[in-house]
Amino acid sequence: MPSSETLERFIARVESNAHAEAIEDFYAEAASMQENQKPPRRGRDHLVQHERAVLARARQVSSRCVRPVLVHGEHVVIRWIFEFEWQDGRRTRMEELAWQEWAGERIVREQFFYDPAQLVPAPADTAP
Repeated sequence: MPSSETLERFIARVESNAHAEAIEDFYAEAASMQENQKPPRRGRDHLVQHERAVLARARQVSSRCVRPVLVHGEHVVIRWIFEFEWQDGRRTRMEELAWQEWAGERIVREQFFYDPAQLVPAPADTAP
């Protein structure tokens, strides 16, 4: 079960938009991540590489935890809101629930639940 201090440090790291670093710092070496019902990605190094690739496509990212965070033993559920401004100026606002399984102070498994329709970017702002 993660300590409340560890959980708060994890949330602060993500909210500071250090997503890849949060994976490096808080995920177990053999951790997995899964998007909805897609096959999971496995291995911390692979997870970091994937996260860096996604973030490289963004000009700007805003990440916010919507409280309360739900904790029950080794299981944590966090509601996140992410706003991406992509390199081409289009924007994506994504709200998701992250269901995490922790082993002590490390995340070993995470599954994200969200509406895939959110992944379609809005047109670039055409205002002068």
